Amino acid sequence: MPLRVATYNIHAGAGMDNVFDLDRQTSELRSLNADVIGLQEADRHWGPRSEWRDLAGELAERLGMYVYFAPIYSLDPAEPGGPRAEFGVAVLSRYRIVSADNHEITRLSTQDPNPSPAPAPGFGEAVVRVKGRPVHVYVTHLDYRPDPAVRVAQVADTRRIMAEDRGPKILLGDFNAEPGAPELAPLWEELTDADPGAPTFPAQDPVKRIDYVAVSKGAARVRRAWVPESVASDHRAVVADLVLRGR
Repeated sequence: MPLRVATYNIHAGAGMDNVFDLDRQTSELRSLNADVIGLQEADRHWGPRSEWRDLAGELAERLGMYVYFAPIYSLDPAEPGGPRAEFGVAVLSRYRIVSADNHEITRLSTQDPNPSPAPAPGFGEAVVRVKGRPVHVYVTHLDYRPDPAVRVAQVADTRRIMAEDRGPKILLGDFNAEPGAPELAPLWEELTDADPGAPTFPAQDPVKRIDYVAVSKGAARVRRAWVPESVASDHRAVVADLVLRGR
């Protein structure tokens, strides 16, 4: 069963030029022609940088896809009675989302001046029904700091959460670490990296591969994977053509 999946850190709607332009990102995502997309750094009514808009919701509407948004941060409204200011990850899907969950993993908050590692939401899971078959799609954004300690904890949390589900599993995200990083090694015990053979960051002249499509071992064959050239964000997307095995 063929399935095209992608991951894209959308930089709150801004390109390498730091100019907010959702039309540009819509065009980029449409060109991928993916069935399922994982987004990171998606604002929802967050602030002026993204014009207070619901980025994942707008992208889904423009692309004709279902959407599940999983906030990492959900702050009080800027004005009484207004929507909460949220920032997080999202799953867009051509297939119906039959269930979804926002899991907690260890995080070091960027909203706290003196943060300590603590469980926090923003590890999104959406179960999509692909031609009658449930597929678990996870989207994540791991810690960006040079010290890998928080990522070590996040990888352990990720494995524990994913182990609770059966059937095909797909992990999409910005891991903020390259494939050979020791903190990522436990992931590759259960997942296959759909290696596109190209770096993803920064979008202009990329030098590091920190964005991933990964699938549970034995669940799918990776036909091909690639990194389209684009500066619509500060990251490039990763796209993979999968063939789901069995029923």
